[in-house]
Amino acid sequence: MSSIGWRDYLELTKPKVVALMLLTSVIGMFMAVPGMVPLDILIFGNLGIGLCAGAAAAVNHVVDSQIDIVMARTRNRPLAQGRLSTWHASLFALAIGLLGMVLLLTFVNALTAWLTLASLVGYAFIYTLFLKRATPQNIVVGGLAGAAPPLLGWVAVTGEVHGHALLLVLIIFAWTPPHFWALAIARREEYALVDIPMLPVTHGVSFTKLHILLYTLIMFAITLLPFATLLSGPLYLVGAIILGAGFLYWALVLMFTDDETAPMQTFYYSIVYLMFLFIVMLLDHYLFPIQHGGLI
Repeated sequence: MSSIGWRDYLELTKPKVVALMLLTSVIGMFMAVPGMVPLDILIFGNLGIGLCAGAAAAVNHVVDSQIDIVMARTRNRPLAQGRLSTWHASLFALAIGLLGMVLLLTFVNALTAWLTLASLVGYAFIYTLFLKRATPQNIVVGGLAGAAPPLLGWVAVTGEVHGHALLLVLIIFAWTPPHFWALAIARREEYALVDIPMLPVTHGVSFTKLHILLYTLIMFAITLLPFATLLSGPLYLVGAIILGAGFLYWALVLMFTDDETAPMQTFYYSIVYLMFLFIVMLLDHYLFPIQHGGLI
C-alpha cells in the first residue's frame, strides 16, 4: 500500500479525536487502582478501545461522505475526495472493529467489550445515522457515546462499573455540548447548507451562546464532584477551578462580545481544557493519594 493509502485509512479513524478519547481511557484505568495498571490490560485494553473508536469514526466517514463534500471543514476527507471507496472504508471499519472486540474479549474482559460495542453502536449508528439529522439536541444525546472511554478504562481494570467511573463519564458528557456548539456556531452556514439541524442553525446563534454558557456552568459544578466525593484531592480541585475559570471566560466572551474568533477559540480551549483536567486528575491521584473509600 502506498504512503497516501495508509494515511487515508488513518484519517478514517479520526486519530486526533481517538487520541483524546484514549487519554481519558488510560486515566480511567489509573484512577481505578492505587498503584500500577497491569501492563497487559493497559496495552490490550486501550488498543481494543482505540480500534473500536476508530471503527466508529470510519462509519461516520461513510455515512457522512455526501455532506462532507459540501462542507469546507470536511471536503478533503478520503471518501469525499474519492481516494477511498465506500466499500473499502466499510470493510476497514468492520475489520478494525472486530479486531478491537476480539482483543477486549480475549485479553481484557467481556463487560469492557460489550460496553465498548455499545459505545461504538451509539456513535456510529444511533448518533451518526439518526440523531445527527433528527434533532438540534443531537450532540447532547449522542455525546454519551463519546463520554464512555474513562468508564471503559475503569471497567477494563476492575471488571465492574463504579460510581466514580460514571462521574468521569458525566464530566465529558457535560463538556461535549459547549465544546461542539462552539464549533457549530463557527460552521453554522455549512451545517445549514447540508440540512444538519445543529442548534445555531435551528435556534440561532444567541440562543446557542446562552446554552454554551449554561452548560459550562453545569460542567464546572460537575468537575468539582470528584473532590467532593473523595475521588480526587486538593491538586485536582485547584486545577479544576483554574481550568474551569478559563472555560467560563471564553463562554462569557462568546456570550457578551461580537468577537468573530471567539467560537473557534472556545472550541480549541475546550480540547486543551479536557486534556489538562484529566492529566491534573491523574497527577493528584498519585501525589495526593486518598487512602479511604469515596462517598459514591
